[in-house]
Amino acid sequence: MAETVLVTGASSGIGLELAKCFAADKANLILVARNSAALETLAAELRRDHKVDVDVIVSDLAQPESPKKIFDELQGRGVTVDVLVNNAGFGLHGSFAELPLARQLDIIHVNVSALVALTGFFLPGMIERRRGGIFNVGSVAGFVAGPNMAIYYASKAFVLSFTEALYEEVRGTGVVISDLCPGPTETNFSQTARNYRVREMQVSKMSAAAVAAAGYRAFRRNQCIYVPGMSNKILAALTQWLPRVASRKFVGHYNKLK
Repeated sequence: MAETVLVTGASSGIGLELAKCFAADKANLILVARNSAALETLAAELRRDHKVDVDVIVSDLAQPESPKKIFDELQGRGVTVDVLVNNAGFGLHGSFAELPLARQLDIIHVNVSALVALTGFFLPGMIERRRGGIFNVGSVAGFVAGPNMAIYYASKAFVLSFTEALYEEVRGTGVVISDLCPGPTETNFSQTARNYRVREMQVSKMSAAAVAAAGYRAFRRNQCIYVPGMSNKILAALTQWLPRVASRKFVGHYNKLK
């Protein structure tokens, strides 16, 4: 029987590419994002190319009631979610005191609260069925403090810690728990984050397709934490050895406003 996979933030970037990875393995999909047109375009492509069932749910995960509405809608349809991909997320550049507080709280709602809520709704059924998985999309940002992107980095640190804890809690149940922690990636993340005035950094970026493919393989191996790309692996390793004062000063400089 084919898996049913729910992917949040599926309209672009890593979420879109992860949807393609699952579809290529003949999983049926539920695509969630705010952009209805982009979701419908992707759904049509996946149906055509992979002959899978694809449903679309337009939802803004910054709204606290959204995860429960998604869960209730699928329960009402009798849909069982086998794999939950918590990909939706965003960040903002700038100092905490200067950025709009409401938008920073939205980061927490999307990156943390919605992820926790959706996991809380769907994980118990997976454990009961002794199969399934939670696939979180974190970031190498989760390994360090992030001056000038304080809330985003903190949110990804939460995702990393939460994933590791869940991995141990469900050990032996047949449920897979994994956190994909990419570094700089060719997505629209920078455009969203940089709606506020910042300097551009010249850094090499992995393609979203390469990140998704590597993360997908790690998820299938039940790898708790996966950092794609050698330079990102080195960076993540260095954060474990550098004094925190050194890492936060470096990151603060990296993210510094003009």
